[in-house]
Amino acid sequence: MRGVTGGPHFVLEATDGRARAGRLTLPNGVVETPVFMPVGTAGTVKGVSPEELAGAGASIVLANTYHLYVRPGAEVVGELGGVHDFMRWQRPILTDSGGYQVFSLASTRDIDDDGVTFRNHIDGASHRFTPESVIDTQRQLGADVIMAFDECPPGGVTHEEAARANRRTTAWLERCLARFEVTHGDAPRPQTLFPVLQGNVYDDLRAEQVESALAMGDWAGFGIGGLSVGEAKPDMWRTVELLDGHIPPDRPRYLMGVGYPDDLLEAISRGCDMFDCVAPTRNARHGTAWTLDEGQINLKGARFRLDRAPIDPTCDCYACRGYDRAYIRHLLILGERFGHRLVSIHNLHFLLALARASRQHIRDGTFTGWVRSWLDRYRAARTPRTTP
Repeated sequence: MRGVTGGPHFVLEATDGRARAGRLTLPNGVVETPVFMPVGTAGTVKGVSPEELAGAGASIVLANTYHLYVRPGAEVVGELGGVHDFMRWQRPILTDSGGYQVFSLASTRDIDDDGVTFRNHIDGASHRFTPESVIDTQRQLGADVIMAFDECPPGGVTHEEAARANRRTTAWLERCLARFEVTHGDAPRPQTLFPVLQGNVYDDLRAEQVESALAMGDWAGFGIGGLSVGEAKPDMWRTVELLDGHIPPDRPRYLMGVGYPDDLLEAISRGCDMFDCVAPTRNARHGTAWTLDEGQINLKGARFRLDRAPIDPTCDCYACRGYDRAYIRHLLILGERFGHRLVSIHNLHFLLALARASRQHIRDGTFTGWVRSWLDRYRAARTPRTTP
């Protein structure tokens, strides 16, 4: 199996419709899928300790190559024992390649066929990323799963623009794989390389990208990129369904950048296994929490001033066990970081529990009915409120 040095093993244990439940064995532990991966962009999930992540049920987290490269530097992380020791997280870690920053930092980068030049978002210094340097950086970081460098075009691009990005992504994947194999003996820790599949919402480009990747070797898993970047939801789900028919069924599918509750379930329903998103902690910093019976709520609202209920009465997270909405609202209005932490812990727990419930329902053969009922209940409750 190419793109592998750590002997990962994925077992597909059950299916219900397109939904899948499996187990991915990595050097630092076993990850049961479907799984949500909290995002620790710069080596930390904002406001949440590793112990709290574990308590919320996290089995794998994501860190970002670009941000760790900028600060403190991959060589520093490597000298300190790699990203696991650096973060104090001894369970599996996946590192994004920096390919998403090709999209998100479009105003501060220049791209060509050889790679990307970024102007550092901190001090404006120039940094050159190539497929080879991205692999070398991720080798130093030492995550269990590392991602190939790719070009992620925004939603709404033309077929020609998406095709150009595909050509670069395919060429860069070949170079990533070659570098990965050359550095096999130098790797301080076992690692697995996933390709990233691009193609925007164009069926022919998506199919071609899968075929190109498969022609290079037998990959241990696949990243699905270029979605949740501004395209219409129907196009997103149609594309995911298309890929379900092209990606080998005995390999995990990582849908990158998806992590709102209803989107998570819709993607699981269409055969995706792994997810990441900054939404749980980013929303929390604005006071937004997810609940089953009230949908998405903003706890800064005046209606919560005297509310003694937990964020979600159905939740058993640390925040919901010990604190009420009135107190959390007070903290948020003051800008107290403890309030942000409590909502972050709840939102992460909410998504992790949702993935865990999905796994169980898939194994029990009850997922299809359960997911429709859950989504109907959640969406019915999601009535916009404008109370300040």
